[in-house]
Formats: sequence, structure tokens, C-alpha cells
Amino acid sequence: MYKIIYTILLMTIWSACNSRHSDIENAYIPSEPDYTDNKMWYTNLNDTDSCGADVFYIVSTWEFDWYTNDGQICHYADPVNIKDHRDDMAIEISKIAQYMGQKNNFYAPYYRHITLNSWATCNEDTINRRYHTVSFNDVQKAFQYFINTNNNNRPFILAGFSQGGKSVVELIKTMPDDVKKRMVAAYVLGYKVTPQDTAECKNLRAAKDSLDLGVTICYNSVSDIKYIKPVISVPSAMCINPVNWKTDATPAILHDTITVTLSPEHNVLVLSGYSGSEYTPILGIINTGDFHGAEPWLYSECLAKNIQQRIKAYRKLYP
Repeated sequence: MYKIIYTILLMTIWSACNSRHSDIENAYIPSEPDYTDNKMWYTNLNDTDSCGADVFYIVSTWEFDWYTNDGQICHYADPVNIKDHRDDMAIEISKIAQYMGQKNNFYAPYYRHITLNSWATCNEDTINRRYHTVSFNDVQKAFQYFINTNNNNRPFILAGFSQGGKSVVELIKTMPDDVKKRMVAAYVLGYKVTPQDTAECKNLRAAKDSLDLGVTICYNSVSDIKYIKPVISVPSAMCINPVNWKTDATPAILHDTITVTLSPEHNVLVLSGYSGSEYTPILGIINTGDFHGAEPWLYSECLAKNIQQRIKAYRKLYP
């Protein structure tokens, strides 16, 4: 009985998401963040000798749909008015800062990301509409503030997980060349870079090894190709194995027991020797044969080392 009710509920939400009429007018839109307010940032300044870089990190999706006191549904996080939403995002951000922020200055904005329900129940047109109308508007303004106020023409790393990875792709598309030339590398963790993205933007270049600069590192991990999730990883124009930094099917061993093999046909990583059981399935679409929840953590040692390698290579090339 509960399964029937739940199925009907999902079908109702799906129908609403596919409506020809925009749902923006009918839902509550939280207040826009003011990025001159320190409360809208998580920062950690560790580049004490000016040999590192800045890291601009965009957090993933943390909130479900929620209702205001007067009964309006909201499809976004509200970092301005709801401290719990900022605290939720800070859980991920603080852990990322521990390894990406080593010897670097780390900046992560709190923003009105679209909810998990949007990703789980809506088609990509609706996801993109909600995202570009509100979420990416915040990310763009935060990044511009970072460039104008904090960056001081320093080299920087751009990184994001899941919805944050989508924001990395979109930021590169809109990034001026004079800013792009200071981008050491971009890390799209648990999201896709599509052939259309690369066709639209010459600056979206796939990483080919561990040291190339100005490139995009992109990967998604699954236990079997049958568990590839289109909304996250199809179609993808690029993938690199973050364990051996190869783009072919050469397997790599992670943590002594996990074999990580890139599928060039599907541009995903296929893992054996790892269950991912510590990550609870969410709304039946992620952490179900895929390892979406593990993307920033499973390879954290590899990513931390690589970020330092690429910054060192950049500093050597541009002393």
C-alpha cells in the first residue's frame, strides 16, 4: 500500500515537473545571498608562503523540497534565512577543505542550490530551468566577487561535486579568457561534461595526464555500466582515472583492494572490490549501483596530491 502511495506521489511530482508552464511563479524563491556578507562564505586561508593557489569550491545538493510557514513549496536551499541549510553545506565543504585547502586559500560560497527532489523527479529541462534561474545566478555572482575581491590575480583551482560539478562546467563556459589563463585546473567530481558543452566552449579541455594545465578533470564511478545514471553522467565527453591519471582502460589499484578501470566507451569508472554500502540510497536514483556519494571522498588522497602537483607545475611555468 505504501509503495502504491509513494509511486502515485512520484508520478504526480513528475507530471508537475514536466508541465509546459514554469513552476517558478508557483513556488517560494528564497532571498538572494549577498556575497559581501562573510556569513555567505566558508573560507580557510592556508597559503602562508604565497606558493599555493586559491581554491573555489562549489558544494553539492543537500536539501529536500520544503515548505514555508504559509504552505508554499520551495525547490531550493535557503542559506540566507535558514542556518541549518548553511550548516548542512558546511559538513561537505569543511571535509573538502581539509584536503583541497592544504597550503591553499580555500573559498566556498553558500548558495540556493536546487533540491534533491528536483534531481530525482524532474526531467533535465526542468532541472536546468530551476538551476539557471536561481542557483547558477548565485554561483556566478559569488565567483565574480571572489575574482574581484579575494583572488588578486592568483592562480586558482575550480572544483565542485555533483550539482557543484555542473556549476564548474557552466562557470568555465562563461569565464573570460583573462581569468581562464589563471585556472590551474578544474575538477568536476560526480558530474558530466557533455559533447555539447565541449562544442560550445573551447576552454573545456579534457585532462590527459596528472600535470596538464587549464584542463578539466571529470569522472563518475559505478559498480557496473548498467548502473550509469543519465542525469549525472550521460552523455559524457571525457573521463580520467584519478588513481593512475590515464584516459584508457589501464586498471589502477586504490587502497590495496579496489580496482578502478575506466570504460572509454562510456567515459565512466568501473570499480570492483568496493561495495559503497556506507552511502545510503537517495530517492532511489543515486547510490544504487553507482558510487555517486563517494566521488569526493574515495579518491581524496589522489586528488589532494594531484592538486599540489598541478599547482607546482603552474608555478614553475609561470613563476
